[in-house]
Amino acid sequence: MRMFDILKNGRWRLCAAAFTAGVFLAPAAYADTVIVTADHMVDTLNGTVTDNPVVTITDGRIVSVSSGAAPETGDDIRRVDLPGMTILPGLIDMHVHLTGLAEIGGYRMFQYTDAFWTVAGVANARATVEAGFTTVRNLGSSDYADVALKQGIERALVPGPRIVPATYAIGVTGGHCDNNFLPPSYDAKSEALAEGKAALRARVREHRKYGAEVIKICATGGVFSKGTTVGEQQMSVDEIRDVVEIAHMLGMKVAAHAHGNEGIKAAIRGGVDTIEHASYLDDEAIRMAKEAGVAFSMDIYNTEYTLAEGEKNGVLEESLAKERQVGGIQRESFRKAVAAGATVVFGSDAAIFPHGHNARQLPVMVRFGMTPVQALQAATSKAARALGREGDVGAIAAGRYGDIIAVEGDPTRDVGILTNVRFVMKGGEVVKDAR
Repeated sequence: MRMFDILKNGRWRLCAAAFTAGVFLAPAAYADTVIVTADHMVDTLNGTVTDNPVVTITDGRIVSVSSGAAPETGDDIRRVDLPGMTILPGLIDMHVHLTGLAEIGGYRMFQYTDAFWTVAGVANARATVEAGFTTVRNLGSSDYADVALKQGIERALVPGPRIVPATYAIGVTGGHCDNNFLPPSYDAKSEALAEGKAALRARVREHRKYGAEVIKICATGGVFSKGTTVGEQQMSVDEIRDVVEIAHMLGMKVAAHAHGNEGIKAAIRGGVDTIEHASYLDDEAIRMAKEAGVAFSMDIYNTEYTLAEGEKNGVLEESLAKERQVGGIQRESFRKAVAAGATVVFGSDAAIFPHGHNARQLPVMVRFGMTPVQALQAATSKAARALGREGDVGAIAAGRYGDIIAVEGDPTRDVGILTNVRFVMKGGEVVKDAR
């Protein structure tokens, strides 16, 4: 069946037959109401705990939040009671790579066909949502696989979190986001290299055309790229500004991979919205970020995993050496940024460690300077604000999606219990119930 007919004026329209067959039809909207009760609820907007919460969700969104006895329900209203449990909003990870696997590193990646990584993404998406992360920002994938995952999840073909996709990360020749693994005879390049004003702007527009909702740039070298120095600046302020101007005009935020201090400052001057990794931070960079309203997304959990498992997984010795160099420095930068009152959000870089283990970063954030409540807010309300989705996610509040997780104990005292999420609801539908 042809999906489209071409009109004489060159515009496209959907065939009536496609509608008849159900092609491209959106999934049916929720037509039910569900009431969720528990012993306690974490209010991530103000960091307090409420007893005996009653949350009413209609058509996938929260319509009311109260406390006390739940109202009587009829046959047309579902009810989910979580006695002995504490509920909080679904968690948000601002930096994942759903189509990557920590267990396959370095040159071992070339043993697999291109489509394999999308298949891996299906399993990773499920592990992520079942771990309690109901929203993620996917900062870089090949073949528009993150958009494919998003579409499959939204059509309920596979389980997974809400995805804000970046598609390909935009970089420069030989930089962190280029393919530097093969010799010149292969002419291997990233699909999203761009240099010069016109090319950078065109790349942003192309990304949006094919489904990107956020733009990622590589402003410095990185740990897992071959032949780059972690801290070296790779994009100028003007190049960054060219990307940001078009992205913001199109309603998209910009995330900058930036380890080195000068690259971080260039990204802030260029107008980006978040700095990823932010390993080398001086006081001036932190001050600049605070003044500009730029959030830091710092992946401070994965050092131990990389150094313990990386060699076995095929990670290059070059990358292991860079991790040994930068890991401790990044954690001290995290401590400094938190102490200075900078906005720090939860971003794990999942795929550097196995998916589904994202919450293991929360206790590390506490170890390096955050209170448990600050760590919770970094993965909920503050992340939602940095994502530009504070009306949808990040809190159990009227108008937001019915994304709710439940744990035993009080996560405002011990965030470590979030590594064992027992119950997950997304949009009013139960995704996991392991009570």
